[in-house]
Amino acid sequence: MESIYKITYVLQVLAFSVLIYHLGISLFGLYKHKNKKYDDIEDKTFALVVAAHNEEVVIEQIVESLKHLDYKRELYDIFVIADNCNDSTAQIAREAGALVCERFDGSKRGKGYALEWMFSKIFQMEKKYDAVVVFDADNLASKNFLTAMNDKLKEGYKVVQGYLDSKNPHDSWITESYSIAFWSNNRLFQLARNNLGLSNQIGGTGFCIDTKTLKELGWGATCLTEDLEFTCKLVMNGHRVGWAHDAVIYDEKPITLKQSWNQRKRWMQGFADVASRFFFKLLKKSIKERNWTAFDCALYTIQPYITILTGICVLLTAFQFVDRAHIVTIASIVDGISKEYMIGLQIFAIFQFLFTPMVMAIDKKISKKLLLYFALYSSNVLLSGQLFAYLRDKQHLDNFEVTMLVAIAGIAFLLSIIAIIYIIHSKHLAKLFVWYLIYGLYVLTWFPITIQAIIDKNNKEWSHTKHTRGISINELENINKESVA
Repeated sequence: MESIYKITYVLQVLAFSVLIYHLGISLFGLYKHKNKKYDDIEDKTFALVVAAHNEEVVIEQIVESLKHLDYKRELYDIFVIADNCNDSTAQIAREAGALVCERFDGSKRGKGYALEWMFSKIFQMEKKYDAVVVFDADNLASKNFLTAMNDKLKEGYKVVQGYLDSKNPHDSWITESYSIAFWSNNRLFQLARNNLGLSNQIGGTGFCIDTKTLKELGWGATCLTEDLEFTCKLVMNGHRVGWAHDAVIYDEKPITLKQSWNQRKRWMQGFADVASRFFFKLLKKSIKERNWTAFDCALYTIQPYITILTGICVLLTAFQFVDRAHIVTIASIVDGISKEYMIGLQIFAIFQFLFTPMVMAIDKKISKKLLLYFALYSSNVLLSGQLFAYLRDKQHLDNFEVTMLVAIAGIAFLLSIIAIIYIIHSKHLAKLFVWYLIYGLYVLTWFPITIQAIIDKNNKEWSHTKHTRGISINELENINKESVA
């Protein structure tokens, strides 16, 4: 038992250190600079590239969305790559007004290969473009998308990532979890790094690349996570990816756990592959050049292994809980400390819980009344702490018995809040409250997914996610307004 205790302690310190690093950076995402305007610089021309494989249900909506951007129509063209399609994707895209390029290559399957093929064609065209923008077929773009990208290119960035949002956040607890993850990532990871002058991460869609830079470096990103691969390539060559917080791209999130599992497994397979090729190179660059951007990027590539580290910590802690040892081993450090300090730790726990919903409320992704109920629920941390101390000191129960009683009281408190929301407001708001709380379950699934992905790291078969959410950008904007009303 003593050896398990020591191992748990070491692993928790490592996981806690990574948590503090990311939490510290995320604080810089709380503010947002005003966009700079460069009216004295000529507007950029764009080639908008939509990668599509059997996307006849949604391809028309993305083309229509791009046709009606608030940007001079003569300054951009829309290209659709009908990649190994055996449906009506190409025909529908042409009828919608896109320039369609059909590709058939069974030996080189996947978005990375399709983009590399299309970029080569663009380089050879008589008409020249200042930049290329990449979209997925299920996307919709905000009307100001190119205007925001244009401003960032004028600012001097060679690669810019847009804000990744969701077309269907409230379809299921899985889509809600995806949306929470992306909303928090946009502000606490991407915007924070932009404010600090670090490199952002390309998100797979809705990103813009200066054509000359793309031609000089070459695409060459054909793994399962071509976006991460190209980001590492950029950082290795001294570039930083910019962030356009107002350039919004909506995409369709998987509805079922099975669909989500397959997609996230593919992501983690790609991460493991990229980490094996770039982690030590980036780490060496960060040490040799004292380059924080390279270090931050290196740390990001090993997310699968950090996930496994965190998962092992949870399992070891659970084992000790069953054995009636410390529930959190690292908490043994604070045994015997002052009551005031313990209250401080509880307040920190409340802050950590409310931090993400607060940020989502700032970005108008959840309503203020839902944030209020999260704040009410978070008070359970203080209440349960007081109850724990009372039962242990006054009733002379052991930690395991006290924990069980406190857990029962916590469940009763939670059910009361859900009932209040349902009665006073609506079933929909109560559902969103519950879905946010079970977001933790979604997070936990990353552990088995990551293990499976690392085992299958060398299996690079592309897994296609079927898209069915065929709605227009105007319909989507109306739905989003109603969601935060």
